[in-house]
Amino acid sequence: MTTTTTTQTPASADTLTAPLGRRITQHPLFVVTTALVLLFVVFTVVNGPTFLSEANLRNMALAGAIILILAVGVTMVIITAGFDLSVGSVLVLSGVLSVIAMRAVGDTGWTSAIIGLLVAAASGAVLGAINGALVSYAGLNPIIVTLGTLGAALGLAQVVTGGPDLNDVPMVMADFGVARVLGVPWVVVVAAVIAIIAGMAMRYTAFGRHTYAIGSNSEAATRAGIKVKAHLAAIYMISGLLAGLAGWLSLAVYGTTNINGHSLDALSAATAALLGGASLFGGVGTIGGTVLGNAIPVVLSAGLVIAGLQSFWQQFVTGVVLIGAVYLDRVRRLGLGRRSPRRTR
Repeated sequence: MTTTTTTQTPASADTLTAPLGRRITQHPLFVVTTALVLLFVVFTVVNGPTFLSEANLRNMALAGAIILILAVGVTMVIITAGFDLSVGSVLVLSGVLSVIAMRAVGDTGWTSAIIGLLVAAASGAVLGAINGALVSYAGLNPIIVTLGTLGAALGLAQVVTGGPDLNDVPMVMADFGVARVLGVPWVVVVAAVIAIIAGMAMRYTAFGRHTYAIGSNSEAATRAGIKVKAHLAAIYMISGLLAGLAGWLSLAVYGTTNINGHSLDALSAATAALLGGASLFGGVGTIGGTVLGNAIPVVLSAGLVIAGLQSFWQQFVTGVVLIGAVYLDRVRRLGLGRRSPRRTR
């Protein structure tokens, strides 16, 4: 009698035995890295030295820093197989409440600015906690929940302000928004620190392992003793907290709440996460990948503007890149699905 058993060959073994060139091209971030390099080459040729000028590189870094902070939180949410469409509106509302709090203090120094920071972070955390409670404890669809929060937060921001943007930001915040350390804007440094801390937490701590486990199989994670509902609520709260912090930093950089200027922030953050290797089906993704993925739309937008195209082309570009990111996610999953297990007799 012949028996047939099925064994799964670890992907890592195949990777280790493959030639170096093949290992590089099969890396999940190879396409993104290659695309980023090609974009720099193309825009340098098209736009000349202007594209690589210090001023343009600094502007790209500043624009990317705000979205990166949002994308870090969105990446964590996506790894749990969730989604957060509300981060742009949470950023706006947190910024509005921050300005109102700083107005009430009436100080133009760091006392007012720090109170504004605390209010922005707390506002974002509360909104994120509401999202988390509705998704984890009420069992509602995360897309529907965060879509509702998107509209509610943006509407509340407009109700509070009466419509116009708020511009009275303390001078120390404006100084911080343009200040640099070793030539690098402080806002970029803050975004980098947040990405590093988040990346280390996701890679080396139980918090990160539990996040991946929930995204891979929430029922198995529950049986393993992970408090899935509480962890999911915490993830959404962190996403909201980071959006609140991004709202305060946006005030420092631009000096205004810019209520109508963040409609694409959630899509940009999701695009960065998906381009960086995160999967909409959960359990996959890295903060390092998100950092690379975030650079793609930033470079595209800057290159097109310098080339003379109107700013509204950014919306078109963001949409196209997002669709491309979702397609890459599908291709990656199909590739994994084709790795059939070896059969031995």
